[in-house]
Formats: sequence, C-alpha cells, structure tokens
Amino acid sequence: MLVVPPPALLTPAPSPARGTLDREALSMGTRLSLHLEGAGDLAAASEAALQEAARIEGACSTWNPDSVWSRLNAQGHAEMDPEWAALLAQAKAWSPRMEGAFDPVLGRLVEAWGARMGGRVPSAEELANARTASGESHLMVQGDSVSLSGGAWIEEGGFVKGYALDRMKAKLVAAGVRFGWLNFGGQILAWGAPRAVSVADPLDRTRPRIALKLRDASLACSGDAVRGKHLLDPRSGRPCDPWGEVAVVAPSGFDADVLSKLFVLGPDQGLTWADAHGVAAAFLPNTGAPRLSRAFLALHPVLIPFPTRSPE
Repeated sequence: MLVVPPPALLTPAPSPARGTLDREALSMGTRLSLHLEGAGDLAAASEAALQEAARIEGACSTWNPDSVWSRLNAQGHAEMDPEWAALLAQAKAWSPRMEGAFDPVLGRLVEAWGARMGGRVPSAEELANARTASGESHLMVQGDSVSLSGGAWIEEGGFVKGYALDRMKAKLVAAGVRFGWLNFGGQILAWGAPRAVSVADPLDRTRPRIALKLRDASLACSGDAVRGKHLLDPRSGRPCDPWGEVAVVAPSGFDADVLSKLFVLGPDQGLTWADAHGVAAAFLPNTGAPRLSRAFLALHPVLIPFPTRSPE
C-alpha cells in the first residue's frame, strides 16, 4: 500500500491561472488522483489525461464485453490497433524474464478461482483445465493480428494501469505540465520534482514502514494487504502464500506494475532476482525487517521503526 496525502476533490476544476490543479476521478474501477503544476490550461490537460485512461480502458478492459481484448478472449483471434497488439507483445515478453512470476494470460485461472466474483475454490479438474488454458505461450502476436490458443484468456489487471499511467503522463507533459504526480489505484507516477511517498506496513496499513522521494519514476506495490485478496502464482495456478508485501520503483508505470509481481517469487528468490537485474525492490515481510535490493538502497529510503512482532 502506498500512503500519500489525499488530494482535494475539485468540482469544478480551478482556473488555469492558478498553476496548480488537484483532481480525482474513477477509472478502471478504482480511484485516479492527479496533482498537476505548470503553465497553460491545467483543467483541459487533466481532462485529456482522463480521456486517455478511458480510451485505454475501452480497448483493453476485459470487464467490458465490447472491448477488443474481450473480443479476442471470446473468439481466440482478433485484428486490432497496432498499439494494443504491441502492448500484449510487450506483456508477453516479460513473463520468461521474470521466471513466470508475471503472466498476462491468466484469465482462465482468474475465472476458476472466482477472483472477480468474491472468490471460490475450484475442483481439481477445474484447476487442471484452467492451468492448461493459461500461460503466455498461448498468446501469439503478428503485427496487428493476435491469437489465443487452447481457449486461453487475457487478464490485463497486472499491467494495464501501469501502461495507462505512462500514457497519461505523456499527454500531460505535452500539454505543458512540468511537474506532477498521478495515483492510480495505489500506484504512483511522479515527474519533474521529488514526491514524498511512503510504503505501509503489510499488517497495519495506517503505519508507514519506508519513506522515500520519488522523481521521474513509478512506485507500485503488490501483496495481500494491498489488493485485499490472494494473488495467483502463474507457475502453480494457486494463490500465493500471504508472506507480506513488495514495493518496486521503476522508470515507467508499466515496468513498475509488472515488476511488482515479484511478490510471487517470495522475499528470498525475489530479492535475489531484483539484485541480479538491478531492480529497485523492497520486500516487507509480515514479521521481521524490510529487505531492500541494492538498487532500492540507492534511492536513500528511510526505514521507519516499528514494534517487533512475533510470528503467530
């Protein structure tokens, strides 16, 4: 969980002459907060950013039965705008790099576990069938032609918000927004000036454990306390053990979103992977001190003391 002061909800947005704008909206089923500073019409710039998020949601959300990715899931093949095909290819490429901790083709497993419907436990046969119909190997991208084999489904929840953050920032910078930050469902992207952020304790979300300054980068977290439900391990097809939380800082929203799935590897294997790949990651176990990768330590984080807890 990321702890940041809540922005003001402005209705209507302030005059562009103020040079600062704070705004909130709902997008992709979660809260999107914007803090913008710069010359020009900041209200118009914020509206363009929100429209960009809506454009991405309209094409990529599999909650929307009319989206191109829903059509791909339903039909197993779709011709689509090169942007959406390239985004799927980019997501597919990350899976082998992360030793299977991230996978964009988990829709059948998400369905089997009822992750969108409050949760359920699948039968052994249901789980076996869902595992067979999951995994990035089912996804084939050739130009703007995309196919899914074996009845597989795309699950965009692990990367689309990060991509949307990058696209919104691009729109805002092009509109003259020199400094700002976006908070999209807990993932933050900041640019132009340092932004003070904190990572909450995995068992007490009201208390920060790590404080740092974020600039021209994105911070994303994954863990049971962050999402309020179990994350699925693409390798086993089962929920991950609820060991704590991981926080990742990366140059782009997309990369941070994907890399936060290092949670799946656990604190030991995850830290080893992060150090081997130069990734700034902090692993916060439910008990014990946070474990920070070398790249995360280079960000000069401040560890906030917290009473020692004994394992239950």
